[in-house]
Amino acid sequence: MEKTNDQVKTLELKINGMSCASCASNIEKNLKKMEGVTEANINFASDKAQVTIDGQKSSANDVVEKVQQLGYEASLKEAENKIEKATLKVDNMTCSACANRIETALNKKQEVIQANVNFATEKVTVEYDATQIRLYDIKNTIDGLGYKVIEEDAQEDIDEDEVKMNKAKKKMLLSIAFSGTVMTLMMIHMFVIEIPAYLVLASVLAFPNIFVVGSQVHKASFNAIKNKSPNMDVLVSLGSVPPYLIGLLGFFMAVTTFVEMATMIMTFHIIGKYLEIRAKGRASLAIKKLIQMGAKTAKIIVDNEEVEISTKELQVNDIMVIRPGEKIPTDGIVIEGSSLIDESMATGESLPVKRKEGDPVIGATLNKNGLLKVKVSKVGKDTFLSQVIKLVEECQGSKVPIQEFADKVTGYFVPIILIITVLTFISFNVFSDFHYTIVEWGASFLPWVNPDLTPLTLSFITATAVLVIACPCALGLGTPTALMVGSGIGAEKGILIRNGEAVQTFKEVKIIAFDKTGTITKGKPEVTDIITVEGVTEETLLYYAGSIEKASEHPLANAIVESVNKRNIQLDNLKNFEALVGMGVQGQVKDDMIYIGNRKLLKEKNVEYNQYENAIEKLETEAKTAMLVAKDNQLLGIIAVADPIKEDSIKAIRELEKMGIKTAMITGDNERTALAIGKKVGISHVISEVLPDGKVDEVKRLQEKFQTVAMVGDGINDAPALKQANVGIAIGTGTDVAIEAGDVTLVKGELSSIITAINLSTATFRKIKENYFWAWFYNAIAIPVAVLGLLHPLIGAAAMSISSLNVVYNSLRLKKVDIEPSYVKNNE
Repeated sequence: MEKTNDQVKTLELKINGMSCASCASNIEKNLKKMEGVTEANINFASDKAQVTIDGQKSSANDVVEKVQQLGYEASLKEAENKIEKATLKVDNMTCSACANRIETALNKKQEVIQANVNFATEKVTVEYDATQIRLYDIKNTIDGLGYKVIEEDAQEDIDEDEVKMNKAKKKMLLSIAFSGTVMTLMMIHMFVIEIPAYLVLASVLAFPNIFVVGSQVHKASFNAIKNKSPNMDVLVSLGSVPPYLIGLLGFFMAVTTFVEMATMIMTFHIIGKYLEIRAKGRASLAIKKLIQMGAKTAKIIVDNEEVEISTKELQVNDIMVIRPGEKIPTDGIVIEGSSLIDESMATGESLPVKRKEGDPVIGATLNKNGLLKVKVSKVGKDTFLSQVIKLVEECQGSKVPIQEFADKVTGYFVPIILIITVLTFISFNVFSDFHYTIVEWGASFLPWVNPDLTPLTLSFITATAVLVIACPCALGLGTPTALMVGSGIGAEKGILIRNGEAVQTFKEVKIIAFDKTGTITKGKPEVTDIITVEGVTEETLLYYAGSIEKASEHPLANAIVESVNKRNIQLDNLKNFEALVGMGVQGQVKDDMIYIGNRKLLKEKNVEYNQYENAIEKLETEAKTAMLVAKDNQLLGIIAVADPIKEDSIKAIRELEKMGIKTAMITGDNERTALAIGKKVGISHVISEVLPDGKVDEVKRLQEKFQTVAMVGDGINDAPALKQANVGIAIGTGTDVAIEAGDVTLVKGELSSIITAINLSTATFRKIKENYFWAWFYNAIAIPVAVLGLLHPLIGAAAMSISSLNVVYNSLRLKKVDIEPSYVKNNE
């Protein structure tokens, strides 16, 4: 998939053939060297890459070719486009004339790019412009010729992880069969009866395991050496091929043979890879779940008839019919009917919500009990579900700052191991007395240590053990697997983490700044008080206020208009409307100039209001916004509007303060109103009378005082402040989750989700640190033990696989961590 911004493109690639973190490091390093490549992130755990290029200096094909030159399979993720391709099964064709007839009829259609009919397989392959013609129409054309169509879309349900796992499982079973037979023969030969030509049998059985089943390992190893970037495959190749070849010398001279060891090392590696692929598949389960949530078909109205089509054929403004118990195929607006909708997949909210005419609905959610007609508003990549998948994939493809050091080490890891291996081999031959002392000591309590071997044999076994015990994979899997699991958990709970950096930064946040309207409050203000001056009725005041405010999109204006509509007051046309930033609005009704706003506006227009100052202050101490209405230079009255506080705002802010995180509110309200709301919800720092473009400066001031600041907002005008903050938290509203400014998006919109997000980020980062600890601990202990000659290569090969699995399964344990706020857990 290509996301384009002028000449800058971000490419998403699928890469196959990476065997360890060194491979990912090698690809990343080489891509960054390419002209035109500005950024490259390779995710070893998910086999995906995100590469940013300058389209004028490089192309997507250049990137793919470079990865292929390095010895890996690479392909661009297919972008959504307007050209569709479908394969249809056609019954009732009796001869090639039937095939020609269908082909001719389809190719005559201007919207069909190409149609091919295969009479032998009874299939039609058709390429068409989906914006001009539906697949449904193509089927109708074939049906109209007297044939029956069955759509085939076998590729849709193919699970890539499942394919990889099955392939790895077959390799594993073959490898176990070969090496198991060799080891059984060895046991019989050593302890039961001597087998004639045993070495020949063992060598013949080991050959397909090492060189056929393990061919991919050696191929990757060769490419890594060719690219001067040795990886895990090099270690395994050196741990299996030389022992096998030395074992063959037993045909010609009296030497210790290592054929059994060679075949078992390859088998342990292949078993480990299978288990790793299976575990990684579990780590990426969240994306699969999201993809599977979508409905496969939709029922739409075409020419007053209900027709069932594939959801991929849906177009904006189609009318869908959704019955009780059915999934809503894509995002839309209810145009008829009402029902309870289970939106738990989107928001994590277990209780169904009521949706009626005019309300938006989210694709893949479940219609519980009513018949709905829904007009399609979004399709393809614009839908809620697609956006969620995109955000989760972006997080999984991103990096955490702590990973940078591990990546650097991984790049040098295998070369250092190769040097240690050579030095170990030399040392066992040069300083044999010293090493035999250690080996004899080890033999006293380790049954696999044999001090009776010759120095050459012992040095060879020890060097092989060093090769196969070293594990760069554990280092490479530490961050990506934790991010994969953590972002998946977040998506299930309506928390979308855009990038890995936010996971690390979250734990360092000292203060969280909140926008007020729509964040702490519901964002749907209501008129609470109407105060008129002598001689002015409430209807007159609302008439002038409503006539002006109907032109404004501000939430406070909407509250006044709703109040006017409830009273059925007829409004007049408006002229010369103008919004006055930070003060209010003005406009002409009939021949009168009307002003609505705060004290600043009335002072500027020389309107006297001092006698009502006490009333204004009283309203403001009650956390109400007092809007003064004047005609020409005469005050007409005051309309007070209050925005109800969200149910969980007080509890969430109280818990944040208990967690040691300070809270702030940045609002355009006057100081008295802002302080009243701040006191009510428990905010520790109230910043009032801030113009929309002043929020960034306020965030900067907080950063100067507290260093690490998170900002929470829901409006477009909050975007710059979200970007300025160390962590930007965007409140999602319904289907609007593609908020580019936010590092984290909360779909549900409740502040309790912030605490859940902090707990999730903290737990995820803790897992990343644990993974690195165990990876370093394993290598720090295992490599020296192997260097001393106290480790058998077969134990090393098994331990190497276990270390990688330990990291993956430790990440999977994230699923058991309780991240809900304490007041939710305690049902407060």
